[in-house]
Amino acid sequence: MHDILSQLEARRSTARQGGGARRISAQHAKGKLTARERIELLLDEGSFEEFDMFVTHRCTDFGMDAERPAGDGVVTGWGTVNGRMVYVFAQDFTVMGGSVSETHGAKICKIMDMAVQNGAPVIGINDSGGARIQEGVASLAAYGEVFQRNVLASGVVPQISLIMGPCAGGAVYSPAMTDFIFMVKDSSYMFVTGPDVVKTVTNEVVTAEDLGGASTHTKKSSVADAAFENDVEALAETRRLIDFLPLNNREKPPVRPFFDDPARIEPSLDTLIPANPNQPYDMKELITKLADEGDFFEIQAAFACNIITGFIRLEGQTVGVVANQPMVLAGCLDIDSSRKAARFVRFCDAFEIPILTLVDVPGFLPGVAQEHDGVIKHGAKLLYAFGEATVPRVTVITRKAYGGAYVVMASKHLRADFNYAWPTAEIAVMGAKGAVEILYRSELGDPEKTAQRTADYEQRFANPFVAAEKGFVDEVIMPHSTRRRICRAFASLRGKKQTNPWKKHDNIPL
Repeated sequence: MHDILSQLEARRSTARQGGGARRISAQHAKGKLTARERIELLLDEGSFEEFDMFVTHRCTDFGMDAERPAGDGVVTGWGTVNGRMVYVFAQDFTVMGGSVSETHGAKICKIMDMAVQNGAPVIGINDSGGARIQEGVASLAAYGEVFQRNVLASGVVPQISLIMGPCAGGAVYSPAMTDFIFMVKDSSYMFVTGPDVVKTVTNEVVTAEDLGGASTHTKKSSVADAAFENDVEALAETRRLIDFLPLNNREKPPVRPFFDDPARIEPSLDTLIPANPNQPYDMKELITKLADEGDFFEIQAAFACNIITGFIRLEGQTVGVVANQPMVLAGCLDIDSSRKAARFVRFCDAFEIPILTLVDVPGFLPGVAQEHDGVIKHGAKLLYAFGEATVPRVTVITRKAYGGAYVVMASKHLRADFNYAWPTAEIAVMGAKGAVEILYRSELGDPEKTAQRTADYEQRFANPFVAAEKGFVDEVIMPHSTRRRICRAFASLRGKKQTNPWKKHDNIPL
């Protein structure tokens, strides 16, 4: 018996070593942790239960039968994050470059199936050289099986991808279908075709970092949601994100202890809006002053900065925030901001996370490029996302809400539950200057008359009371009482039940 136990421990020890001490040292030399070290940091101490530690590949071509490392380049299993169950897989670059084989894929599929069956998030740590060439189509089949499970798990359990090394070729499509993608600066990259192929086919010379590094995907392509300095920070922030999310689509997000009075008055908000309607202010200041303890987890902070998305807590409960940012492009909606916000709204709706919308939007961004690139269809994505959402929704209009953008930003007409406006709100078809130029075109030669018409229009329409008189705004509230009002609003909506007409699935304007 003693010999058998010793043999088991020896085999476990070998499996835990992955590709061996030399390759582990090489991984550390690049500033990267190993797969097991990453899992250890991600999960609660001592909570990891591993599956398939001794699985090996079945390939015999190209001399592969001579090297059959235990685990086959991926560590899989489950554990807890702050006591709540999650499933995890971490590709091990020290074993054959983390390349995906038939059995490697099968290990990932097994824990994804269990995650859907048992209702817990899936966290994938990607660090792989791609498909294992020696296995040919069997390797591609493994990718296909993983992709299919990404699709089936979407909207059922949260899926989070951490890119902590290379992720290239077909491998990128699994993270692309997950809910959140985090990258690590200078050590991770994603692209369908690498720099060498790009140079051969298009004659463009580009580095891996410029083609698919963390900066590219967080600022330009919007593929990734955030980039962090190193593995440790990325894993710590992942733990923080999981704390905001429900385990699955049948559960509510966790309620955390809070020490911030829901009825807290914030006098500084009474002076947040500048006297000059064209002067910007920082909407993030409002978000943090509304949130419990000022805690705000922003999503896609570096992309489409004219709109802000992220999570806060109110009375310890998770709320998704969508807010125009007057500091960037005056808070206009455009193609990128519409896509960013629409995806976020759909995630919140899929997982029963209430949505708070903070509105200061002068309209959609004008321009030939916007129109030619399809701002109509992309803007419709956000409209569609808000219109189909059935979760509790509270909207606060702080300043401008003009034209179609007013309707799109979770207006009463899109079934928002509570629509509040500050006294500084301006709800109209367009700004006073543009309206006067259309309504009184014949008087434009007289500056004095034009100024008077503009002042008259502002007095009549540049306020929240016309909308309030029609019931499109439920209440005009004092800015300093905003936290109290929205906390009470969300509390009253906790029993909300709303359904859409039956359909196989919708056809959002992609």
